[in-house]
Amino acid sequence: MTTDEQPAERLPTLSEQMAEQLGGVRGLAESSIPIAVFVVVNAFWDLYPAIYTALGSAFVIGGFRLLRRQPVRHAVNGVFGVALGAWLAYRSGEARDFYLPGIWLAMGQAVILLGSVAVGKPIIGYVWAIVAARGRHDWLQDVRLRRTFQWLTVAWAVSFVVRGGVQWALFAAGEANWLGIAKIGLSWPIYLGMLAVTVWAVRRTRAGIVPA
Repeated sequence: MTTDEQPAERLPTLSEQMAEQLGGVRGLAESSIPIAVFVVVNAFWDLYPAIYTALGSAFVIGGFRLLRRQPVRHAVNGVFGVALGAWLAYRSGEARDFYLPGIWLAMGQAVILLGSVAVGKPIIGYVWAIVAARGRHDWLQDVRLRRTFQWLTVAWAVSFVVRGGVQWALFAAGEANWLGIAKIGLSWPIYLGMLAVTVWAVRRTRAGIVPA
């Protein structure tokens, strides 16, 4: 290397990039705030104040990010989800309907993930390629990585089924406040746990690959 050459810029690690796609710890925390607000206000006051305060907190988070010129993608997604849940709860007068979009989303994601495995195109492999491999899909030509992404995709699907299933059981039982507690309590450990498993599995598989 000549003296004029600059050292290569360090690329973010797989775990750093995947965490960024999930919004990081801050993103998870911010997505939980409107739900926590809804649970508390609904428990100690009433449904409609809970709807308004949850919506208000979601807009405040989005507005704060906008004013600070920070990425608002996760905040916008959160506002949309809260707004849809609030509309459903407002229309029916049932607090439990606030959580329906989250249940639908979890189950829909599980179906899409399992479908991708069934056709031999595991979505987690494509997500990994986008967020950690600069769009390169080299894993498609490697049997070991393909197998790893197959079972990782199934594992992610199962995690969504667990989340959606537990929430659906509480929804059917009419346990609105426990629904909110379960949504927050399941989201953090499942997302972080699956992220850790994904990083570990990909690194382990790649470490065993011997270049031709």
